Amino acid sequence: MCIIAIAYRVHPGYPLVVAANRDEFYDRPTAPLHYWEDQPEILAGRDLQNHGTWIGVNKRGKIAVVTNYREPGAKPGSGISRGFLVRDYLARETPPADYLESVAARKDDYGGFNLIVGSVGSLFWYSNRGGGITQINPGIHGLSNRLLNTPWPKVEKIREGLARIIDENDAIDPEALFLLLKDTTRPPDENLPDTGIGRQWERTLSPVFITSDIYGTRCSSVIIVDATGSIAFHERTFDPSEYGETRAFVLHTETR
Repeated sequence: MCIIAIAYRVHPGYPLVVAANRDEFYDRPTAPLHYWEDQPEILAGRDLQNHGTWIGVNKRGKIAVVTNYREPGAKPGSGISRGFLVRDYLARETPPADYLESVAARKDDYGGFNLIVGSVGSLFWYSNRGGGITQINPGIHGLSNRLLNTPWPKVEKIREGLARIIDENDAIDPEALFLLLKDTTRPPDENLPDTGIGRQWERTLSPVFITSDIYGTRCSSVIIVDATGSIAFHERTFDPSEYGETRAFVLHTETR
């Protein structure tokens, strides 16, 4: 994933709302949202190059999502896919904080990442470029390719947009979240971060929804958990020029 907005225990009817875009090269093979044949408890899209995933849930109500940490020129670790961090959490019974402790013990095996794991009951964030494991407090949070709530323009924009949707609606419409995720507006150059990739790429990667000749937003994901523990997971995929398809699944779990 490359941008995520989370409303955690803010709306009285929806204790967890997640809106996220995955940005990737267009030629990287990917399977859309589905229950995995080899691990049928996992509901997620799948990277067909390394067979991990960027965001997913399981039938026990667990959720996990990962983003890369932008650091051009950094050593890539041992080459283990960061998508395995999501896959492995969803496949195991390990409590979220314990799982992140195990991840932190081998943090140098991976390139830079941010990982959010948990459920409605408790959410945690860890980055191997940050200061340690953090329990996420109730509120509106944003994450891209730096650290949690780093105020990049697109992170601030998606946080503000999600806050409006939460504040103004008794019922959360997935289409409102998809519209938020489809924003291609670029901020002024003077507001762009300097992450070492050059001004043109900073511009290209600055919108919530990214487009270019070779790289861009491949899918948008919306996860809405209601007060009963029911999880609605929607995914909309894209190619460089138009919509692909929209998939939706509902899981009925116990609130945790």
